[in-house]
Amino acid sequence: MSTATGNVGAAIGIVCGAGAATGIGSAVVFFPSLVKLASRRVLAGSLGLSAGVMIYVSFVEIFAKSVSEFAMVDGVDEDLGYIYATLSFFGGAAFMMMLDVLQWFIAGRKGHSHSLPGDERETSAVTPHCVCASHGGDVIEELQKFQQRAEEEIEINAGREDNTAISPDDVNSIQDADNVSAKSKDDEPQDAENQDAEQQNKTVEIENGPDDEQKKLGKMGFNTALAIALHNFPEGLATFVAALNDPSVGMVLAIAIGIHNIPEGLCVALPIYYATGNRWKAFLWGCASGLSEPVAALLGWAILANAMTASVYAILFGLVSGMMVIISLKDLLPTAHRYDPEDTVVTYSLVGGMVIIALSLVLFKI
Repeated sequence: MSTATGNVGAAIGIVCGAGAATGIGSAVVFFPSLVKLASRRVLAGSLGLSAGVMIYVSFVEIFAKSVSEFAMVDGVDEDLGYIYATLSFFGGAAFMMMLDVLQWFIAGRKGHSHSLPGDERETSAVTPHCVCASHGGDVIEELQKFQQRAEEEIEINAGREDNTAISPDDVNSIQDADNVSAKSKDDEPQDAENQDAEQQNKTVEIENGPDDEQKKLGKMGFNTALAIALHNFPEGLATFVAALNDPSVGMVLAIAIGIHNIPEGLCVALPIYYATGNRWKAFLWGCASGLSEPVAALLGWAILANAMTASVYAILFGLVSGMMVIISLKDLLPTAHRYDPEDTVVTYSLVGGMVIIALSLVLFKI
């Protein structure tokens, strides 16, 4: 069995670093110009890169460690160890699928019913890693809306002589004032039928006005934060277990998790910011979504501190490899392809991530 007690501090530090990456993404609310840089190909590439790293390290390193740890257990040979590692792998995969069911239950949903563009049904959280689409809809359309609002904010700030920053409420107020002015110019007497139609339109505007949109944005951000926190918990535990046994492997896994935590933090913070106008509230909620990773590490150590035997390590490594592969195949890659349906960068990023992690592991062994 590998000695791990001396790696506890390093393992917790590595997990904290991965979780803190959500704060990097959340910080874009303070810099609207950065929102424009978050193009769909950048997000797709980062998710593909992260998936490549996680899939490769899960199969090549973590699953292999599960097999070797089982082989160190009395009465277990290499062939039987491989069978046990395989069972542990699919146990981890099943755990992640059950976690999805739990997330759907909490969100009040029964499945992945994604709403189509133009669909009027209100939806709540879907797949936790469906970045910027936690209430359904077209992820590219969502991203474009955020970028458009950031562009408006930049233009208005640039036009102010005192360079005072504005909030989303300022943008909405200016847009509302322009709309009122335009309506007043066209205000003419109308017959009873037209007045009834106008009244109905006003009713629709009230029901679907800025306040309603802000509520939907706020709900989107909070649901995303909850969903990400749920899935970040096993990621934190997985990184901790890997780093506890081998800090170099844990560091590589933490980097991969940190890469996709950045856009996750961004997509928690942006809707909350545009719903509330409060930058700090949006930033802190984005950071909070990553706190479950160090919490998982501390809880894992508290539970496993006195039970770190070869068999426990072997089972954990098998579970971790299964969890990481399912997260990559079920969440990261589908989301990446939604941003990049033509597959201009996803596959290349996936392979690139594998190449990067392979070279890193080779260097660690030299």
